[in-house]
Amino acid sequence: QVQLVESGGGLVQPGGSLRLSCAASGSILRFNGMGWYRQAPGKQRELVAGITRGGSTDYADPVKGRFTISRDNAKNSVYLQMNSLKPEDTAVYYCNTWPFHAGFWGQGTQVTVSS
Repeated sequence: QVQLVESGGGLVQPGGSLRLSCAASGSILRFNGMGWYRQAPGKQRELVAGITRGGSTDYADPVKGRFTISRDNAKNSVYLQMNSLKPEDTAVYYCNTWPFHAGFWGQGTQVTVSS
């Protein structure tokens, strides 16, 4: 079991940037991969980006070239740098293992992109 706590969300104007952080209660090296997911109002939760234990990454098409996922194993943390934000990026962002574990969802952090 692991507890995941997301932070760093907020209100940002289109074109702006945010950096999300995810702190795990234990070692993330136990898992093959870690990911960031998001859920917009009225939509299903979707994978945004994933990073393997070895550092390989994968991104959803809408965020490629704008978002960067990274991890710090020593700090048991995962990050999501989001640049050139668009209104359609508005959602609650969650971290979880990749693929996700149903029992690991946290509260998420709200990201709102609006002028």
